[in-house]
Amino acid sequence: MTRGYIFDYGGTLDTGGRHWGKVLWRAYSRHGIPVTEKQFREAYVHAERTLGSQPIVKPDFTFRRTLDAKLRIELEHLAETGALYNDKTKLTEMRQKMLDDIYESVKLETSKSHKVLESMAAEHPLVLVSNFYGNIRTVLDEFGLDSLFKDVIESAVAGIRKPDPRIFTLGVEALGLKPGETTVVGDSITKDIIPAKQAGCRAVWLKGEGWDDTPQDETLPDAVITELGQLLDKERIA
Repeated sequence: MTRGYIFDYGGTLDTGGRHWGKVLWRAYSRHGIPVTEKQFREAYVHAERTLGSQPIVKPDFTFRRTLDAKLRIELEHLAETGALYNDKTKLTEMRQKMLDDIYESVKLETSKSHKVLESMAAEHPLVLVSNFYGNIRTVLDEFGLDSLFKDVIESAVAGIRKPDPRIFTLGVEALGLKPGETTVVGDSITKDIIPAKQAGCRAVWLKGEGWDDTPQDETLPDAVITELGQLLDKERIA
């Protein structure tokens, strides 16, 4: 029986199961940024690698400031590679429009997540396990989620990244439970579900829009949900 839960953050609590690459690409499309999806994907990967390897994001960076940095790196890369015109004024305008748009959608999604987590925290201890840039506690505070978690395990601090199952073992230890008493909830089969199972935990997959259309093995998780609120249906995730 589940006595405690471990949650992923990005793609789970802030986008409702949608991969962040898709969230950003949808914003590019809505605002008419004249690049192909292939060009965007290359810029997205470049930005992720840049943020992961360089100390750009500081511990006090809010999500809005982090997103702003990510969009700036993407757009600059697109301009440098010739996919976009290198006009600083227009690039700034593009970035600001997408920033405002995406930030509002994330505020709405985290507000929904807050209600679900608040209900769950009344019955079970919760821990967050996330691959992040060293500022996840600032981001949780920004969206009012910080008080709902007993502890936070962040890759940049722990020195372990998903899909290494040891990061989930740290989450189990933070809960003070056994792996078999712990359920992990995440949006990624490869980064959440498989390593959670390797760590001995139960796993619930939040199925949403993935990075690509590659079919996923839905027999791997113990349960599949399509929105976070379904976690409150005990029979659904038993």
